[in-house]
Amino acid sequence: MGSGSVNLEIVVRSTEIDVNGHVNNAKYLEYLEWGREEWYERSGLAYETFLAMGIQTVTVNININYRKECRQGDRLLITTEAERAGSTSYVLKQVIVNQAGERCGDALVTCVAMDAQARTSRPLPEELRRHFPEQS
Repeated sequence: MGSGSVNLEIVVRSTEIDVNGHVNNAKYLEYLEWGREEWYERSGLAYETFLAMGIQTVTVNININYRKECRQGDRLLITTEAERAGSTSYVLKQVIVNQAGERCGDALVTCVAMDAQARTSRPLPEELRRHFPEQS
């Protein structure tokens, strides 16, 4: 079924700028994390919801493309959408665009559902799986 994309707007702050005068590459990962947190919240999958189900989610892979530098004062839109789901893992597609509509970065982020007690992977709960498109 899929839940569509979720957007988060942020403004680049002076503390996020490195010696090259632009956003440090590691900050992009933090922006993406904020975008994923927003996706979970708006999808009704807050951290507490997962804990009540006895699971946690962990990021196991991020494949990111840095497309354009971001600078102090830029207004960024971080879009997160459900890409695909496997048996225990799922992939979120994320894009960062600046105020001019230019793509600054994009990433595919793979996460795994983990049993909170056993600390091992477990099948995705239906509450999470339903947000992803049907696999053909």
